[in-house]
Amino acid sequence: MLDSPPVGLAPLLLHTLRRTDMDAMFTQSLIWTAPELWLTVAGLILTVWAAFFGDDHARGISIASVAALVGAGALLALSPRDGGLAFNALFHADAFASFAKALIYFSAAVAIIIAPRFFAAHTHVRAEYPILILFSCVGMGLMVSAADLMTLYIGLELQSLSAYVLASFIRTDTRSAEAGLKYFVLGALASGILLYGISLLYGFTGTTNFTLIAARLSTGTNAGLLFGLVFTLAGLAFKISAVPFHMWTPDVYEGAPTPVTTFFASAPKVAAMALTVRLCVEAFGPTTLDWQQIVIFIALASIILGAVGAIGQRNVKRLLAYSSINNVGFALIGLAAGSAAGVAATMSYMAVYVVMTLGAFLCVLQLRDANGNYVEDIERMRGLAKTRPWLATALSMFMFSLAGIPPLFGFWPKFLVFDAAVRADLVPLAAIGIAASVIGAFYYLKVIKTMVFDDIDGEPLAPVGSATENGLIALTATAVSPLGYFAVPVLAVLSGNAALSLFR
Repeated sequence: MLDSPPVGLAPLLLHTLRRTDMDAMFTQSLIWTAPELWLTVAGLILTVWAAFFGDDHARGISIASVAALVGAGALLALSPRDGGLAFNALFHADAFASFAKALIYFSAAVAIIIAPRFFAAHTHVRAEYPILILFSCVGMGLMVSAADLMTLYIGLELQSLSAYVLASFIRTDTRSAEAGLKYFVLGALASGILLYGISLLYGFTGTTNFTLIAARLSTGTNAGLLFGLVFTLAGLAFKISAVPFHMWTPDVYEGAPTPVTTFFASAPKVAAMALTVRLCVEAFGPTTLDWQQIVIFIALASIILGAVGAIGQRNVKRLLAYSSINNVGFALIGLAAGSAAGVAATMSYMAVYVVMTLGAFLCVLQLRDANGNYVEDIERMRGLAKTRPWLATALSMFMFSLAGIPPLFGFWPKFLVFDAAVRADLVPLAAIGIAASVIGAFYYLKVIKTMVFDDIDGEPLAPVGSATENGLIALTATAVSPLGYFAVPVLAVLSGNAALSLFR
């Protein structure tokens, strides 16, 4: 009897130590997922606020939503730089995820800030708008930090469900309702394709974990695995609006409210691109030659079709939709290189692309006629340089920068992706991309020619006094100007660290 307590003490101590380790791991997981938890709690609190007080408190809810995004950005500082796996390797917190999330939160905050004045011109500001964006950011955070196919799918669907509602947010506008319906139907199809690819990968590898999938692929591939890879990349290609899964983009960009289109063209694009990069590098790394061919085809098709398709567009939002398709193709060139330098170039490209796109859509929001109606027809922008020279100058800067014309900052990310392709012995890819960028410059120059050289046709566009929008335009225009090159050292370090975290 005297010896029995020591005999039972060892299992008790072992159980206690295991429980302590589990508690420590759980606490660490909570710290690494702090931005997502913060936004989830904030979204739930704001949902209750909106339910009790309605649209009368929409302004306060919008301010609180922006504050929540700022807080989430501050919590990114707690994320590990060397890569930490949370919740049994379902969630990856590393420098790559932090880089993408910073871009997502910035884009989402801008989309919330510019919304009240736009919606006030149609009906009234609705309290649900900033809340939907917050929940969409939670989904995008899960996407860029996914370390498992299940996390990938849950994050993507959470982001998509919010996006479907946002696209059709103005219920009295038939264009908005049509955009939401098209986005939902085609998004459901893409989700089915993605889920089928995930099921094939699970069936032939026996796991949904990225690291374990890579280990299985390193031993060899078969037809089933290749089909799973193709279907998975096809589903993700829809989310980044890459050819041939781009068909929804022009219609949704045109029909959705302009602040929503601004959001679609920036934050979800970054999240989907970051997810695609992580999946290709971490899960499909051993089969680089297989997915590289797919990415090269998608990149070239997106560059060429995005450039050619934009030439005949008369609606500025549709033109920017094809511009986004075109720019996604350029960003994919960096991924096609399959190297850390290529991934760093892709993430640098997305960072500069977000600034250029936000600036361009901010300028579009300034286009109103004398009755206060928003103008989207490019022909109505005739002579804008004479009536509103500062707006025309800013929009011209964004168009030149999107075209990649030096000395504006938009030239730098294109140089980075082409340089990465050449270093990876993909010279033909870089050459075709450079040649196609000349085609893309045509439709950007068409907008500038209409504003600067054409005579005013009809009533001139009315000036819009919005200090907030004017300040954001000035900020983004400064960033894409030659002054943006001062940020190259910082951007190189951040994107380089992000890329290296995937190749460790």
